[in-house]
This record gives sequence, C-alpha cells and structure tokens, in this order.
Amino acid sequence: MTETTAPSRQHEATVERYLRFWNAGTPEEQQRLAATTFTDDIEYHAPVGVLAGRQALIDFRDRFAQHMGTVAFRGREEPQIHHDRARLRWEIEVGAESFAAGTDVLAFDPDGRISSVSAFLDRAPEGFDPHAHD
Repeated sequence: MTETTAPSRQHEATVERYLRFWNAGTPEEQQRLAATTFTDDIEYHAPVGVLAGRQALIDFRDRFAQHMGTVAFRGREEPQIHHDRARLRWEIEVGAESFAAGTDVLAFDPDGRISSVSAFLDRAPEGFDPHAHD
C-alpha cells in the first residue's frame, strides 16, 4: 500500500474552478474556465449520458441553464482530495429551491486539470427517470 498524501493546492484550485465553471456568468468566463480546468479530451459520465470534450461540457451546461433559468451549482461540503482524485458532494439550486444533489468523482491529469468526471445523483430531480437516458 502506498502512503497517502495531503491534497495538493493545485487540485484544490482546480476543484474551485470546476465549481465556478458550472456557475459562469458569461461565455468568455466559461471558455476561460473550461480551458484551465479540463483536459481537451475530458470525459463526463453521468446518468444522462457520456460527454466527451470541453465543448460538450459547455454545451451541456448551457442547455441546462437555458432550460432551467437561474441555477447555482454549490459544494455541500469541503471536497475530499487524495492522489489524483477528488470527491465533490454538490447541490444544484434553481432559484431559491434545491433541485438535485449528487457526488462527482474527478480525476486529474499530471498537469492538475480534470481528465474525467463520474457524476452520481444522491437526490435526483423530481420526476427524473434514470432509464430514459439509457
């Protein structure tokens, strides 16, 4: 077994940018955050499907925000980070109401950018059908 290490400041900063990406206010901010947070070939695995590449994440975020209106993606607690992984427990608020909660497992590349995300729903949105996206 290898020795565990304290979370790196680089990974902590990447997780902070990840949260800011989902809440970006302008397309320019979103593009800048995507470029510094994700690898070119990022893979995002979620109950709604698998996305590949930065632009796919940007498009997904934009479609969601256009459909839902004012949304806020927030961490529910401090992320747990070790080695090249992080676990981020999050909540999405629509307006002032809680919409969904989940956990993302992030994998970092050697440069500290996120190379993959596995998203899990801890509390699905009302009416969500997990089988509708198979």
